[in-house]
Amino acid sequence: MIQFYFLSVLLNVLGGYALLIQGGGDKGTKFDGVRNFLKDMTVRLVLGVLAVIVGFFKLLTVMRGDIPIVGDFLPALAGLASGFSLLLEFYRSNSNVTTDTLERMDRIFTANRRIVGISSMIVGFVHFLFASVLFL
Repeated sequence: MIQFYFLSVLLNVLGGYALLIQGGGDKGTKFDGVRNFLKDMTVRLVLGVLAVIVGFFKLLTVMRGDIPIVGDFLPALAGLASGFSLLLEFYRSNSNVTTDTLERMDRIFTANRRIVGISSMIVGFVHFLFASVLFL
């Protein structure tokens, strides 16, 4: 469906950008408003939930003429990873509970937040440019 294609591209790029701008202050550019908006924890929570939902449904729905599951595999994984990173970050900032599993997930997703963000943005842009390429 074309709606999930649009949402996948948009949420991959926004989710990746939100993961990249976590640290650092205002730079005096025109994007400071967007940067401050995406630093809000409620916005990050909503963005993470939407990215996970769209990533999951992207595995189930494909563009017309594309191969199911394989056709949109990388955008779906990028959406799931960026959304899960945002959700895990929100959970860690609002909870005091720690477990071994949570620590492992924190080492994988939160510590590598920049890598997940950059790869999510790249996959989003490439998915936008090459809609019917296998795996994209």
